[in-house]
Amino acid sequence: MTNPAANERLIVALDFPSAADALRLADSLSGICTWVKVGLELFIAAGPAVVTDLKKRGFSVFLDLKLHDIPNTVAGAVRSAAATGAHMLTVHASGGPAMLAAAVEAAGAAGHPVELLAVTVPTSMDSEQLDAIGIDTEPIDQVARLARLAVDSGLRGIVCSPHEATKLRHIFGDTVILITPGIRPAGADVHDQKRIATPAKAIEDGATYLVVGRPITQAPDPRAAAEAIQREIAEAVTLQT
Repeated sequence: MTNPAANERLIVALDFPSAADALRLADSLSGICTWVKVGLELFIAAGPAVVTDLKKRGFSVFLDLKLHDIPNTVAGAVRSAAATGAHMLTVHASGGPAMLAAAVEAAGAAGHPVELLAVTVPTSMDSEQLDAIGIDTEPIDQVARLARLAVDSGLRGIVCSPHEATKLRHIFGDTVILITPGIRPAGADVHDQKRIATPAKAIEDGATYLVVGRPITQAPDPRAAAEAIQREIAEAVTLQT
């Protein structure tokens, strides 16, 4: 797996309730950001057309729908998502091997290639949250278990918190894409996130792409905030080489 250029490793999360708000923010980042994320809130509000609109503006789209259902339903959803032209799409690894295999088969047969990414343990969850749903293990161990399941099922991408990136790099080497949400610049509000890191730390620990939402989208100057994070990423990448 080849790492993208430093300025392409930031994914801006367009977590807005309307296409107009999302596109306005995207337009403010035109020319400096390559990737944007469309999650459930925006996709349900605006539909597939928002992916098309973002692609017309030159953005690559990470469609973060976290699909989790019976294998046949997920396969159909993957085909529909691929038809939007999105470049990456998330499914829940906890859906199990049959569901993951169906998703991989559907993605492979789609007319528009889409990279599948397995969501392991959301960054809003810690050991207490896992215990509440009957998983008596630490997040890092559950993440590793689900990541192995996903890779064995044919996926090449994993979504994990920055805290697990080092372990997954040790397990898989450079063969997988690691996308890490829960990125917060030093001094930023952590909001509802539990397992977070700064951009530099996430890159140091092995992340391929960093997902950043509110520290950019709610900043007084989103463009300046994005550029500051990109500089931090570039500096961290330079230290690795």
